[in-house]
Amino acid sequence: MNLYQPYLMRIEEAVDETPDTRTFKLVFQDPKVAESFDFQAGQFGEYSAFGEGESTFCIASSPTRKGYIECSFKEAGKVTGALRKLGVGDTIGFRGPYGNRFPVGQMEGHDVVFIAGGIGLAPVRCVIWNVLDQREKFGDVTIVYGARSVGDLVYKRELEGWAKRSDVKLWQAVEPGGEAPDWKGEIGLVPAIVEKAAPRSADAFAVVCGPPIMIKLTLPVLEKLGFSEERVFTTLENRMKCGLGKCGRCNIGPVYVCKDGPVFSAKELKALPQEL
Repeated sequence: MNLYQPYLMRIEEAVDETPDTRTFKLVFQDPKVAESFDFQAGQFGEYSAFGEGESTFCIASSPTRKGYIECSFKEAGKVTGALRKLGVGDTIGFRGPYGNRFPVGQMEGHDVVFIAGGIGLAPVRCVIWNVLDQREKFGDVTIVYGARSVGDLVYKRELEGWAKRSDVKLWQAVEPGGEAPDWKGEIGLVPAIVEKAAPRSADAFAVVCGPPIMIKLTLPVLEKLGFSEERVFTTLENRMKCGLGKCGRCNIGPVYVCKDGPVFSAKELKALPQEL
């Protein structure tokens, strides 16, 4: 089989999360592939707009939900612009799953803290639903999510649902000036909100994803709160292109993000060159 040949997928649903961010629900056109396909939380794929090229996104849905996958992307270039023009019933290509995974099995029986900023909620979302779909296997669940403004918050319907759950502690925040008149959440940057929420660190795991500066400023907060760097995980999308470790674009020091990642512990992250 050609490593670069994508599966054909039909867009079953298209949801505009923000003016420039869209979520696709995708189903395999080949029933046999649909039946056999499997992945793990944290893995990613290459999504293609035919005639334009491929773009790398995480699989934003949970492996507990069979028969489809979801991806969310922000329009930022030629390929994402072409994907943004597609709608329900159209066909796109998908290669994957690639990369490693979040250690969801190790998290069982422990508290889990999810921290995300902006579109960084997409890769965290797959783990959140992986945990919530098996809620009885985990301890306390805390979600801290922030964006520049109310309009930049993604998955608004799901945020409303998580806020209503008695078994989830949800902290939502926007940056100063980004609030709406009816905003009832926090105002501030994600690292400050994490410190305010102060989730207990004893016997807990944390999953962090967002802009690089947010991750950089959040990791010291988690360390201050007592989180072990072996139990803090993040996911990177560092210039990934081929997904197979062949093009070399995602190389950081001794690792290829697409093959050795995209999931890294905070301890592993510290060992990478500062170019990250």
